[in-house]
Amino acid sequence: MPEYTRPQKDHVALITLSAQRDYILPSSPIRASGLSRAIPAMTKLVQGFRDRLAPVYHSIRLYKTDGSNVDLCRRSAVEEGLRIFMPGSLGAELVDEIQPEGAEVRINPDILFDGKLQTIGDNEAIFYRPRWGAFHNTPLEEELRSHSVNTLVLCGFSFTTATRATIYEASARDFRVIVVPDALCNATEQGLRELGRMGVYLMDTDELLSWLNDPREDSAKTQAA
Repeated sequence: MPEYTRPQKDHVALITLSAQRDYILPSSPIRASGLSRAIPAMTKLVQGFRDRLAPVYHSIRLYKTDGSNVDLCRRSAVEEGLRIFMPGSLGAELVDEIQPEGAEVRINPDILFDGKLQTIGDNEAIFYRPRWGAFHNTPLEEELRSHSVNTLVLCGFSFTTATRATIYEASARDFRVIVVPDALCNATEQGLRELGRMGVYLMDTDELLSWLNDPREDSAKTQAA
């Protein structure tokens, strides 16, 4: 039923997924595709939420050098010398474009590995996720519930892994979900079309911000097909 999945802007939060420098470095083995479109859109999206004082959460990965906290599919590569998302490295940091204005935030691994949120601004924080999805063994759900959030807007650099997994986890927890295609990397048209069957809404950045700032609209009207 549409009323159960329709997003509500007065209960919305933005989640960026893996918006980290290792995805944009020219020599990176995991360099994302579609960055020239996604980064400006993500920048505009994050700023729009900041201007509204709506919650923003940056979900990041961190890989220990011994591979002990790495997904099994990448553990051997990290053990053998793959160096991505290393705690304390520049590659693990948030991309410059979404850093808070006037300050460059450095990730604090001690706080994040302890399962806590690292506050970086008003209603804005970073958290570490140990696996693809943003809810798996993270403080995210408790944080969202404490702020009466029922609608999530998702963007980021890893559609095939982090975004998909987070959609499934959010849906299983009865959150309403909006995905922003122009603020995603590595997304395919087929993959995006399939999301409509799960009640996920698709809204590009300008459409999303227009809806968010329109006092006449309490909830989104057009569901992804």
